[in-house]
Amino acid sequence: MQTSDGMNYAPQGKPNRVCGPGEFKFAAIALDHGHIYGMTNGLLEAGAEIKWVYDPDPKKVEDFVSRYPQVRAASSEEEVLNDPEVKLIAAAAVPSERCALGLRAMDHGKDYFTDKTPFTTLEQLEQARRKVKETGLKYMVYYSERLHVESAIFAGQLIEQGAIGRVVQVTGFGPHRLGTGRPDWFFEHEKYGGILCDIGSHQIEQFLFFSGAKDAKVLNSKVANYNNKDYPELEDFGDATLVGDNGATNYFRVDWLTPAGSKVWGDGRTFIVGTDGYIELRKYIDVARDKQGDQVYLVNQEGDKHFSVSGQVGYPFFGQLILDCLNRTENAMTQKHAFKAAELCLLAQKQAVRVE
Repeated sequence: MQTSDGMNYAPQGKPNRVCGPGEFKFAAIALDHGHIYGMTNGLLEAGAEIKWVYDPDPKKVEDFVSRYPQVRAASSEEEVLNDPEVKLIAAAAVPSERCALGLRAMDHGKDYFTDKTPFTTLEQLEQARRKVKETGLKYMVYYSERLHVESAIFAGQLIEQGAIGRVVQVTGFGPHRLGTGRPDWFFEHEKYGGILCDIGSHQIEQFLFFSGAKDAKVLNSKVANYNNKDYPELEDFGDATLVGDNGATNYFRVDWLTPAGSKVWGDGRTFIVGTDGYIELRKYIDVARDKQGDQVYLVNQEGDKHFSVSGQVGYPFFGQLILDCLNRTENAMTQKHAFKAAELCLLAQKQAVRVE
C-alpha cells in the first residue's frame, strides 16, 4: 500500500517461516493506519495465517481483502474476538483508541499487536500494564522504524557483536512528509497524542534498544507548529534529549517537514556512537547518491566499512513474536521494553515546551 504522500507502509522481506500451515492464526481489526499492511506482511512471511479482517469502513475492508484474498471479512468485531482459533489481534486503530481495543482483545484471551504509538495517555498505559499482569497476555507494539528496517536490524547485530564497544550515545532523525489525504483524526491532538508521543515513540524505542538502557529520564523536550497553521492542533516539529539509566544519552528530532523534492517520505537516519567506533544508518535513501535505502556505515578500530543490506537481513521480529505467543517466551521484545518506550514518549510529550 502506498498513500498519496508516497509513503510505503508495507515493507516486504525474506520469508522466514517459523510455524506450519494453520499453526498460528491471527486477525486484523481497525485499519485506520496503513501500517496494518506492514504488520500483516511481516506475520505472513513468518508463517502465520490470517483468518479474519474487520473494520466498520467497508472500503478499508475491501482494500484489505483485495491485498489478502485468503482473509474472511467479519461482520463485527465480536465475531473475530469470539473465534477460539485466533491467537493474535493485529490492529492499527486511531491512536487514542488503541488501548481500549487491546484490552478487549486480551479480555477475549488474545495476544495484542498494535501499531505505534500504543497509547496517548499515561492512564491508558497503566490500564494495559494491569491487564497484562491480570491475563499474562502480550501487548506488543509495531515500532516499525527499527523492527521493519533492515539497516536497523543489522546495526543491532553489529552492536551485539561488539563492533563499536559500549554504546554511549544515539542520535535519531525521523522526518516525515505530511502529504495529502490524511484523515481528520490525524490533526486532532487528543486522537493522535502529539508528535513526540506518535512518531517520537520510534526514536525512543531505538535508543533503549541500541544502548541497552532499561529506563531513561527525559531531560527536555520541545514541540512546535511551524508550517501548518491551518491545523492548529498539529505539531509538525518535535525534539527531545534523554539520558539512560546506564549513562547513555539520546537526542532525537521528528517532523512533518519533508520537502516535495525528496524522493522518499523521509530521510530517516540514526547515529550510534560507541567507545570503540560509530555507526550511521541511512534508512530510506542515501540522499543525492543512491535511491536504495538500508545503507550502513561502520567506523571502528579496524577501519571504515559500508554495507548495503537491503534484501540481505530480513525481519526476525515477526517470527520471534509468533514463537513467543506459542511458547509464552519473550525473545522478540520484552513487555517491559515495549511499555517503557511508550511511557517515555508520553512523558516527553507531557513536559514538552511549545515553541511559538
